[in-house]
Amino acid sequence: MSRIAAIEISHHRLPLDPAFKASWDGRPRRHFDATIVRVRDDEGREGIGSGDLMHGFEGHEELFLGQDPRHLERHYEVLSHIQFHGGRCWPLDLALWDLAGKVTGEPVWRMLGGRAERVRLYASSGVLRDAGAMAAQAERYLAEGFTAMKVRFTSSAGGRGGWRDDLAALEAIRARTGDRLALMVDCNQGWRMPWDTSAPWTMKDALEVARALEPLGIYWMEEPLHRGDRRGMAELRAASPLRIAGGEMTRELHEFRDLIGERCLDVLQPDVALVGGITGLRRVAIMAREAGLTFTPHSWTNGAGVLANAHLAAGLGEVPFLEWPYDPPEWSLARRDYPLAAPLQAWDGWLQLSDAPGLGLVPDEERLAALRL
Repeated sequence: MSRIAAIEISHHRLPLDPAFKASWDGRPRRHFDATIVRVRDDEGREGIGSGDLMHGFEGHEELFLGQDPRHLERHYEVLSHIQFHGGRCWPLDLALWDLAGKVTGEPVWRMLGGRAERVRLYASSGVLRDAGAMAAQAERYLAEGFTAMKVRFTSSAGGRGGWRDDLAALEAIRARTGDRLALMVDCNQGWRMPWDTSAPWTMKDALEVARALEPLGIYWMEEPLHRGDRRGMAELRAASPLRIAGGEMTRELHEFRDLIGERCLDVLQPDVALVGGITGLRRVAIMAREAGLTFTPHSWTNGAGVLANAHLAAGLGEVPFLEWPYDPPEWSLARRDYPLAAPLQAWDGWLQLSDAPGLGLVPDEERLAALRL
């Protein structure tokens, strides 16, 4: 019987030159960090996960050593208690699923239900380009087979100037591509960088923006209010025909229960690398489906996190799109997926999962060693 023999956590840093100026961050990013979690069993198998920094995990290793890696519900409970007392350590859950798949010889998507072995992607942009440049980028996405695109709005960190300038960028995309692209909008109101103390939109602010977006046929309006404004979300959802999306940084599963029960959102977007792991978020996905809501994970981490979210989305099925962080040249697949031996590849707007046991991750060991902190 497989038993957990060792847990290893390492941190890695890829220099970014030129820097990446993300729409949600006023400070250009000059490096991209990745945390890699490895779980080894006593028979020589290794599971790998990546995502959050694993703050607060040190000293808790003995809670997992000697345990069967396949006891995923037990491990989830321990990780949820660690989060209560310290940090978010959900990359360990991903590594445990990877190892459990290798023990059983099955891919994670099949272990989760096997509804599908591929997921449709939406190209998620991250740079605040002017209207003409955004339209040109949308055309490039279409040429690569994507049928959906997400556009970031100006955050309080700065950008195009305000939401009316953002609206002009959307109008330029729609004029250039017609109805060939589904368009999502991320309003960047649901969370803040640590130094950003500006006030988020009120419900009436968000409603004004929503009414301006309606003629453009926007697929969803993401994070239009502060993450804690559940009443405002419910009122906005009732007042606008647009789908209201959110939840990427919601930390506790009981908060998702409340968001679902109070009919605050149409689309729930947690990320397995940041919240709940695969074990926790399959609960959220099932709750959402039973309530008639859409579940589609956020996935703005590295390729290992994207792949873990893809396994959950494919295994449970009925996910219309999965986020594909991709905005070249500033945010290329080579930058995003540097921990992997080769970047993940989209084919005609889809990500195909393999029959490889576990998550199917192949790390670039030489590069990880060279970039280790």
